[in-house]
Amino acid sequence: MLEMVCVLSIVAMLVGILLPRLSPGTSRPRLEASALEIASLLKIDRNAAVKSGMRVLTRIDASTRRLQSGSNGSVLVVPDDVTLDALLPRDCEGRPALSTISFFPSGFSCGGTLRLSRLNTVYEVRVNWLTGGIEIVRVPAV
Repeated sequence: MLEMVCVLSIVAMLVGILLPRLSPGTSRPRLEASALEIASLLKIDRNAAVKSGMRVLTRIDASTRRLQSGSNGSVLVVPDDVTLDALLPRDCEGRPALSTISFFPSGFSCGGTLRLSRLNTVYEVRVNWLTGGIEIVRVPAV
């Protein structure tokens, strides 16, 4: 009986130590939460442009999976195991866009789409080029 208790204690300790290291990575709900965080950052920048009456640029670096708010400088980092693809305009109002999504005092934008994917789950955060509206869409995996 005592041997069984000892064995179960050792197994429980090993599971407690090893289980967190065997994490499967970013889950579907966490991926969706990342899309929501990106949409929130974009909405903050859009609202800041309207409130300040000045153009606000959200910087996107897809290779490092980082976004930086143009209004408050906060940085959002997408998890390492998530792919971030950015479909952005080449130019905006006759100027190079340089990996940014621009928001204008009117609330309008030059638009863009940020695609988050992990395994068979894909979310897109879309900024409408005409209205500046921001939406999150779950896209069927190909």
